[in-house]
Amino acid sequence: MTTQTSAPSSTAAPARLYGLVAEFENPAQIVAAAEKIRDKGYRYWDCHTPFPVHGLDKAMGIQRTILPVLVFVAGATGCTTGLVLQLFTNSFNFTIWALVWVTGYPFLISGKPALSIPAFVPVMFELTILFSALSCVGLMFLMNGLPKLHNPLFTCDRFRRASDDRFFISIEARDPRFYRSKTEADLKSCGAAAVEAVVED
Repeated sequence: MTTQTSAPSSTAAPARLYGLVAEFENPAQIVAAAEKIRDKGYRYWDCHTPFPVHGLDKAMGIQRTILPVLVFVAGATGCTTGLVLQLFTNSFNFTIWALVWVTGYPFLISGKPALSIPAFVPVMFELTILFSALSCVGLMFLMNGLPKLHNPLFTCDRFRRASDDRFFISIEARDPRFYRSKTEADLKSCGAAAVEAVVED
């Protein structure tokens, strides 16, 4: 008596489409293409170039970042913190709920006034720089979605030339206006030398 066993069949799940990437040969082409893609209303797309291209930010419709405003607020917070800290430790006592005493150090030293702004400047300056620097780096990482150790575009062999001599536009599949056939036609109409689908690995 023989028993026949069949190998279990396994079907791999279809790869999920990340988006489309289009290749262009020179800066003028990608600037013109970026203007057309912007005008078509795409939201989740980007340009990839081997060097900075003048006018590309404007062509993409990139708005001015709010980062400088946030860093200024952080710096002002640091400056205020330094001032309040020194005012408290030199001049003030607080009573919280009449139970907890928050006591400063209102001592007169060498006849100097408790409220001496010139003497407070070094600490105020240092905290301004500290708060500004830390917030700038932290917010830059946060607003750019970093750290991001991998991107599906890295699996595209053609995309490797983005750091050499080619220019690329990528449009993500999550874009509300993304339809593979239509988006591919849009990219080709912009003068793309090649359009390739990118899947998530």
